[in-house]
Amino acid sequence: MPIEQRGVDTIPDEERTSGPRDLVSILLGSNLCLGVIVFGWLPPSFGLGLWPSVTAIVAGTLIGIAFTAPLALVSLRTATNLSTSSGAQFGVRGRLVGSVVGLLLALGYTALTLWIGGDVMVGVLSRLTGLPDTGASRGAMYGALAVLTVVAAVFGYRLLLRMSKLLSVAMVALLAVGLFAYAGDFTTAAPPDTPYLLGSFWPTWLLAAVAAGLSGPVAFITLLGDYTRYISPRRHSSRSVLWATCLGLLAGLLLPQLFGTVTALAARAGEDYAGPLVAASPGWYLVPLLVAAGAGSVGNAGLMLYSMGLDLDAIVPRATRTTATLVAAAVATGFVFVGSFEWDVQSAMTSFVLLLTAIGTPWAVVTLVGYVRCRGVYDADALQVFNRRSVGGAYWYRAGWNVRATASWAIGAGVGLLAVGTPLYEGPLLALTGGVDCSFVLSGLTGGLVYTALTLGRGTPRVAAAGAEPELEPEPASA
Repeated sequence: MPIEQRGVDTIPDEERTSGPRDLVSILLGSNLCLGVIVFGWLPPSFGLGLWPSVTAIVAGTLIGIAFTAPLALVSLRTATNLSTSSGAQFGVRGRLVGSVVGLLLALGYTALTLWIGGDVMVGVLSRLTGLPDTGASRGAMYGALAVLTVVAAVFGYRLLLRMSKLLSVAMVALLAVGLFAYAGDFTTAAPPDTPYLLGSFWPTWLLAAVAAGLSGPVAFITLLGDYTRYISPRRHSSRSVLWATCLGLLAGLLLPQLFGTVTALAARAGEDYAGPLVAASPGWYLVPLLVAAGAGSVGNAGLMLYSMGLDLDAIVPRATRTTATLVAAAVATGFVFVGSFEWDVQSAMTSFVLLLTAIGTPWAVVTLVGYVRCRGVYDADALQVFNRRSVGGAYWYRAGWNVRATASWAIGAGVGLLAVGTPLYEGPLLALTGGVDCSFVLSGLTGGLVYTALTLGRGTPRVAAAGAEPELEPEPASA
């Protein structure tokens, strides 16, 4: 299989041979891994039992999908990734905001997947072979997983799609067997000596809904376009792509996360997940668990690293996608070592997802508002101006930046950061929300309202068809 040569350039229609089924496969197969499973452990680690954990995860996931899934339609129309597509709203240089947000999201989730997958693999090998569970053995395992992940990411979309199709079948079977393996120790009660993290039920439940449920779909706000850019709108309708996105995210996130909740309760995993998971496993399930940890981690981290390579390629157009992927892999692996040896996993995960959700949500809202306004019609060639290191075009705005969109994102992100509540940082607006983290809602509403207010009555670049000259279509002025 040849190495993919495409970066963030426009994909020609003849190469856009994927379909909605492929989208479901890649969203399902790539998420059946310990890096996603571990999010199901978060609610029990916060002090919640089975049903509060399940309802928090399901509610957060459904809300997140309703917000995130429409972003898949943007790249269906532009034939490039989402951060580059956001240049239609932010400007061809301003779309670097999306590239940085996407890079941070993918970086964090890649590091988390390698971290948890490596810890479980070392724990299993320790039980099977007596391998010492030391920093050196874990470091070697992180490195081995990182190398395999780089290979998958460098070869690109086609290999990752094949891997996801295989994993969507194999991992479902392994997880189903795993439910049987841990059934004997299962309990509906929260792990022992695990009080409500925020002191009472509802604030803790809301935190779980955001950190474990909502964060899953939001992690894809810049990733969905990496896959839908290979789907042709000439052969597949927007509706079919939207429903495929919803189905892929729903199954791909709920299946592993609910498995994580059940196994966390069975293993009495309060302060840590990997160690109790391995310790509670019956001997006959250790090999399947080892396979699941290795294969799932490579599949998920490979897809995240692929996205990191695209975002870094978008930030530094002179770099090839392969070079950008290798650099991103080195940085992600470095984060794994720092996280594993210096941070508490629960605090690190919770803080990471809440902070990135607050920063990323207003960017996604502005991008979605722009999609609705232009009715899904983009000048694909004008979106590539920055990548060609040239100037001008429909989305040049002011020196390549749409100041109104960028300011709207910055204000929304700022409000979100002021309202976030994590184990490592608490924003001052928490005093006004009763200590409940409302950063997702406040950042999204603020960014969207500010963008709408700043752009009322102003024209929006519109094009009649691909390759046509854009014209300025005025929008209705407010009263």
